[in-house]
Amino acid sequence: MRNKAAEEWIRDLQGINNGVILLRNQDKVTGVKIEPRNIFILEANEQLNIINALKNFYNTIDYEFWLVVADRPVDISVYLSQLQLLYQNQPNQAVRKLINQDIQKGNSFMHNNVVDTEYYILFKEKNPELMMKKVRMLINGLASVGLVSRQTSNDDLRIILENFLNGGMNTEFGTVIPTW
Repeated sequence: MRNKAAEEWIRDLQGINNGVILLRNQDKVTGVKIEPRNIFILEANEQLNIINALKNFYNTIDYEFWLVVADRPVDISVYLSQLQLLYQNQPNQAVRKLINQDIQKGNSFMHNNVVDTEYYILFKEKNPELMMKKVRMLINGLASVGLVSRQTSNDDLRIILENFLNGGMNTEFGTVIPTW
């Protein structure tokens, strides 16, 4: 029996609860979100060590998994509001000028659709105990490589589905699920 591609299992989507995608056939899809780390600012030998440790970690995973990269829009509107208040309450003109420059730079980010890139390892499992064991194994394995991770949240999974199903377009009405 061949494994289903993501396009096929997504058709069976029933809901998202507690950081798990629930499928009609009782399978559950979950995983970990990996905090980005720029290894390219490290020395060459440190970069190589991390890459080799990551290869070794991937080779310890003895079940089907998906590496997923998703873009999430950056919302700095609260930060811009705080800057605006700071600007209004600042009597020093030189400081006001610096704050105004930050506000303009922030506005340019907002108008240019800046995104954060997020990284995930997802897998499918029926057994809830085995699923949690796999999540812990992934978190511990990534920690041994020097990467911080945590179990996916409902919001993380919605972003992944929105990126996958809507071509990365942000919608106001939620994730669109095909009804093939």
